[in-house]
Amino acid sequence: MAVLDPTLTIRQATQDFFRNFATPDESGTDVLAGAPSDSATTTAPDVCGRDFRELVHPSVRQPLMRQFERLLSGRCDRFSAHVVALRSEGDAFTGSLTATAVSGYAPDPAAVLVLMRPGQSAEGDAVVAPRKKLLSEIDARILEGIAAGLSTIPLASRLYLSRQGVEYHVTGLLRKLKVPNRAALVSRAYAMGVLTVGTWPPRVVEGFIK
Repeated sequence: MAVLDPTLTIRQATQDFFRNFATPDESGTDVLAGAPSDSATTTAPDVCGRDFRELVHPSVRQPLMRQFERLLSGRCDRFSAHVVALRSEGDAFTGSLTATAVSGYAPDPAAVLVLMRPGQSAEGDAVVAPRKKLLSEIDARILEGIAAGLSTIPLASRLYLSRQGVEYHVTGLLRKLKVPNRAALVSRAYAMGVLTVGTWPPRVVEGFIK
């Protein structure tokens, strides 16, 4: 769990949060304390003071930030989302995120409380996931576009499809990967190893394309 200010800068965090995101010290031990220390091996400042956006994979950053904008503008009190997050070493992992606005004296939220529940490592899943040829060429291109944050109209223009055609393929992808929405689709695709971790723009692994 972490506390963000209205600019989404991390101000406080629990030990579990540091365990996932703090830079390991020279001995390879992750930081487990939230308060900064003068010790040379303490890397808590690597997390506290950082922009929360830096901890989110580019593939899900844009839609997630839109939800934070709604939260900070007072249009909602909380939201939950599937995320692909980045550890300090660059490894990706999937999980769920719940963000709750913390009210102060002013009308706008004074802070945001973020609870993250990590799932499995996306990179590890990519190793063990059976690489079945799940996707057609057009489905793969649409999945890559969604992972890059493109909406229906830009996807239709890029792939020379109608908007209805794009929505048809998106619906098929949601059904195939058994997820409710586009954000969850991207998260599941990384968890299964369908999308290559650590590359931008996102690319579907060739072994999954028919």
